[in-house]
Amino acid sequence: DTFSKSLGNAKESLHKMDDARLAANWSLTRNGKAIMSMPRVAFIRSVMMNHLYHHRGQLSVYLRILEVPVPSIYGPSADDNPFA
Repeated sequence: DTFSKSLGNAKESLHKMDDARLAANWSLTRNGKAIMSMPRVAFIRSVMMNHLYHHRGQLSVYLRILEVPVPSIYGPSADDNPFA
């Protein structure tokens, strides 16, 4: 439930952003000093989205180790038998 709610909030925020806002620089700061800076769209893609993919991959590995059938994440998994 928490993930679904957060996903809905993220989608809503993204829909509100126009091209100019997405192209504008976003900065991670600490004590007012920029640690890193990049266009907002690059941050969303490289940090936020890739991080999500990474953790989904980790989850599927853990399920395999525990011998739990891996559910469909991005389509059928090797555990889905199309002939069953």
